[in-house]
Amino acid sequence: MAVINILIEVVAQGMLSVIEKSNLRSDLPEISSGDTVKVFQKVKEGDKERLAAFEGMVIARKHGRGVTATFTVRKVVDGVGVEKIFPLHSPTIGKIDVISHAKNRRAKLYYIREKAAKEIRRKMKQIWAEKTPVVVAEETAPEEKGE
Repeated sequence: MAVINILIEVVAQGMLSVIEKSNLRSDLPEISSGDTVKVFQKVKEGDKERLAAFEGMVIARKHGRGVTATFTVRKVVDGVGVEKIFPLHSPTIGKIDVISHAKNRRAKLYYIREKAAKEIRRKMKQIWAEKTPVVVAEETAPEEKGE
């Protein structure tokens, strides 16, 4: 009985790998963390379908190279960081354009979140400093005491 269960499991694993291989996409570019990409995702609105673009930096790539592979893209919109996780081999992804490749020494760039927040705070400080008027007190001669 145990031999039959093992055979069934082997056959099932073989079937899964065949199904996974049939769903892999070969038209996607090679992307890695640090790359700036533009992802065109198919969005269905009513009976129409359009491509919505999401441009940002790839901060992580997870789950290997199989069907379950995903990548995370981050961009800043109006001072707020927005991250999206895309399945790499999903049929909803129309295409991926690699805008620029970056050389980095990390596989996961999660530290970019804090770095970007610090940069935004620094920029906001500069904006506030420019908006606040600088009041210069006029110098007056010291009043002499009556003798």
